[in-house]
Amino acid sequence: MLKSKTFVKKTRSGGVMKIVREHYLRDDIWCGSEVCAECKQESAVLQRDACIESNLCTYPHYLIPDTNVVLHQVRSPFPPGDTFIEREPGESANDRNDRAIRVATKWYSQHLKTSESDAEGLKVVLLTNDQGNTQKAEESSLLVYKCMWSMFSIRGSTDPFKKLCVSTNEITSSKVLFPEHLPLSRIQAGIKSGSFLQGSFRASRDNYLEATVFVQGEGEDSTEVLIQGLQNLNRAVHQDVVAVQLLPRNQWVAPSAVVLQDEGTAKDDDAEEEEEEKALRISAAEAASKPTGKIVGIIKRSWRPYCGMLNASQIKESTRHLFTPADRRIPRIRIETRQSSTLAGQRIMVAIDGWPKHSRYPNGHFVRSLGSAGEKDTEQEVLLLEHDVPHQDFSQAVLSFLPKMPWAITPEDMVKREDLRHLTVCSVDPPGCTDIDDALHCRELDNGNLEVGVHIADVSHFIRPGNAMDKEAANRGTTVYLCGKRIDMVPELLSSNLCSLRSNVERMAFSCIWEMNDKAEILKTRFTKSVINSKASLTYAEAQMRIDDTTMNDDITQSLRGLNKLAKILKRQRIEKGALTLSSLEVRFHIDSETHDPIDLQTKELMETNSMVEEFMLLANISVAQKIYDEFPDCAMLRKHPAPPPSNYDILLKAAKSKNVEIHTDSAKALADSLDGAKVDGFPYFNTLLRILATRCMMQAVYFCSGMDSDFHHYGLASPIYTHFTSPIRRYADIIVHRLLAVAIAADSTYPDLMDKHKQSALANNLNYRHKMSQYAQRASVAFHTQLFFKSRGILNEAGYVLFVRKNAIIVLIPKFGLEGTVFFDTKDKAAPNLVFDEEGPTLKVEQHNFCIFDKVKVTISLDASNIQHQKIRMALIDPVIPGVSVPAPDVEPQAKKPKLDR
Repeated sequence: MLKSKTFVKKTRSGGVMKIVREHYLRDDIWCGSEVCAECKQESAVLQRDACIESNLCTYPHYLIPDTNVVLHQVRSPFPPGDTFIEREPGESANDRNDRAIRVATKWYSQHLKTSESDAEGLKVVLLTNDQGNTQKAEESSLLVYKCMWSMFSIRGSTDPFKKLCVSTNEITSSKVLFPEHLPLSRIQAGIKSGSFLQGSFRASRDNYLEATVFVQGEGEDSTEVLIQGLQNLNRAVHQDVVAVQLLPRNQWVAPSAVVLQDEGTAKDDDAEEEEEEKALRISAAEAASKPTGKIVGIIKRSWRPYCGMLNASQIKESTRHLFTPADRRIPRIRIETRQSSTLAGQRIMVAIDGWPKHSRYPNGHFVRSLGSAGEKDTEQEVLLLEHDVPHQDFSQAVLSFLPKMPWAITPEDMVKREDLRHLTVCSVDPPGCTDIDDALHCRELDNGNLEVGVHIADVSHFIRPGNAMDKEAANRGTTVYLCGKRIDMVPELLSSNLCSLRSNVERMAFSCIWEMNDKAEILKTRFTKSVINSKASLTYAEAQMRIDDTTMNDDITQSLRGLNKLAKILKRQRIEKGALTLSSLEVRFHIDSETHDPIDLQTKELMETNSMVEEFMLLANISVAQKIYDEFPDCAMLRKHPAPPPSNYDILLKAAKSKNVEIHTDSAKALADSLDGAKVDGFPYFNTLLRILATRCMMQAVYFCSGMDSDFHHYGLASPIYTHFTSPIRRYADIIVHRLLAVAIAADSTYPDLMDKHKQSALANNLNYRHKMSQYAQRASVAFHTQLFFKSRGILNEAGYVLFVRKNAIIVLIPKFGLEGTVFFDTKDKAAPNLVFDEEGPTLKVEQHNFCIFDKVKVTISLDASNIQHQKIRMALIDPVIPGVSVPAPDVEPQAKKPKLDR
């Protein structure tokens, strides 16, 4: 039977189109019941004695679930004529579906009543969780129950059946799990009145039930508000701009010392989550409280596509699944896909669509697949995407602004440049460096003083303001160095060739030249565009060997010795002014040239020559900062390092106190002097550990525009003014500084954006973001290659030191590998020992043993690959020996492969 509907529709071009919709209504679909004699069906699928043992329906019955219960109505494309209904004007698709189910239920009830007497007592029951559908069904005298009531009334039902019931109910549940977000008008009024605060939401990596909201203030007035518990987190996602309401002071708590990660199956029953929240509250109550609040509204969502993996539903044929992001700060996301079997084991991208107040997790959709999890190329792609690192190939528009090859310096180029090709200039860099930004020289003048030059690649000569290459470099902000790979800020022709100050080729430079006496006192400073010809491209080790080898006295070596002597004086002078000497362990991988796998892992060894180069780069940056600020006080691109708030030093002070060492933090100089005097007999590594901890207390250094700020001080360097001038191949800030300096010395012309403090400030914000994400990406690359290194090495045992103490774990540093790992004491695979945490120490008593910061321990190190997405280095305690907690040392320690020559 054919039923049609005709209407007209106006097209975009103004025409009228006739639309005909046809519905084919079938007359060969039978009711399927054994009790029916009217339908001409070959075999029935609904039993005559339809008895499901139920406390709710004690009589024989058929169940008809509504569309919301089963999510999607599975029906023939040709509905039977008796149950076909058309959508009425103003009726939603959902309401039409509900009405269709009620019509089908009524039809079944009446249809079976007309059948033989065996149908007596057999009822048709509509299952729905929709209140409106229930009410309308009752008005039509239909028998209707809630899905949950029916399912849980079934006697002897199996667990999978109940799980299906819970899962279905959870999807469509009207139960409100989170408070309603306030409308923007109320939020704005609340912020204006001071009852709400606006800030950036920062989720915790270690505790999914905890976050902070950073509230920007004037100067040191910025604050952090602690948020704990699902209700108070209220569906905010990492980096969202949120409105937060402070709780009464008697409800303020402290950051939890418990490590909690949301992993495994979804906690739809809330029982496990309630226990974890309870543990969180107990832990927080034991420590000093901080301003604590709750999220009352979202001002701006900062959602992006997220990388991660699919956790396929355990329910067969289900299309709804949970996606677990790679970033632990992002909640799991519910998505709908029929490709779950294909996507298993793949890294995929998912975008969030929304987060209803009745859903434990946000809803989203599948974007694309990135490749098989664990493969190096896939993991590197994930790493770059997750840290928002622009890494696409340079466009033709960008490449079109490269100089044509072959390229050479022309007489026109020399007009505004000083010819310094005769000087004994050399570069000193890490092994394998091809993007050489800087080179140096030192020579004695006729008057007995010394001339010292820092020569920096003149990148701004090749990248002109406002063109496609300039815009791309400004967006990228920085070169990103991963293990075995470099993501350039500028095309390789510039970064590794025309701008790189390689030896024995003529290169354009921007030179900062001082005249000094033998006490490293600056007598004169000048800046000039120049042309140089580097006489040697040395590694730190090669330069150090020249300085130390008394038989070498060539011009390059003499220059290096002069530089090294002055650098020591400059460093001593900086430290006397209060500059900090901090510490962090950097690692270096030896990579197999064929497989590109790491075959050896070592901490980087610093030499005098590292410090020598650093001192002159610092001096050049300070000299240039003062020059551009003097010339352009409103638009100079500067860099500052804010002093940490006193609370940042809490862990450092406690750690020092545990070894009866006193640290003063009222100024950078007081801290520097305290660290210099911090020694413990028989514990030579103590001072290094203390400096590592002090580094963790520091704030992030940032770029800013001088006309938009009043605090220029660089805390770590104890310098009143600072900028970045010395690395324009890999930092866009340096290109801006070069342009400012060039205008200041009349070597180049200005342009409007350079003098616009608002545009300079916006640029500085992007550079700060790119720099931060670059650092995170580099750390993630080191972590991934560390996992690759340990993957084939079984279980190693190594000595380490306790760096932090938590309520249920200790964080251990392994100096040999520059590696940090967590030793958990409440693992699920064995009974938890007796744990007593003291926040004041901080100490953790495990059975009868007390752990303090800087305690020496011995641990096993292995790769835990049980979760392919979040593979991690697993540590277990060997020594001290605690019965039931410690593990025995491996009988035979596997030997690492012999490293090949580092190429």
